[in-house]
Amino acid sequence: MANAPGGDSPPVPTEITLHQPRGPLEVVFASGRRFEFTAEFLRVHSPSAEVQGHGPGQGTLQQGKREVAIVGIEPVGNYAIKIAFSDGHDTGLFSWGLLHQYGLDRDTMWARYLQRLEAAGGSREPAR
Repeated sequence: MANAPGGDSPPVPTEITLHQPRGPLEVVFASGRRFEFTAEFLRVHSPSAEVQGHGPGQGTLQQGKREVAIVGIEPVGNYAIKIAFSDGHDTGLFSWGLLHQYGLDRDTMWARYLQRLEAAGGSREPAR
């Protein structure tokens, strides 16, 4: 049976591994694609309303997250994971499609984040 026009089936992970201590979250998809994400990357790009806002241009630039760690991962149905971070943030749902897209766009997203942080005079370092 042929796929629908323009469409492969949605990406589904076959493995999700958190490398401890403070290592990356590794996600392997059925397609064979393998992505690694630092806790800092996932925290500053959390899909939560706290980070992204409730509409275009309403997001909040996350600062001081260099030392954040992933302290928990919970499955949400068969479509996402909820990640708890060491700074208390735990409201973002990372769907399989979102994690796959983040993997494809990770380097561009990270460069854009660093540019925004520099333009705002911000820092990746936590406040002391």
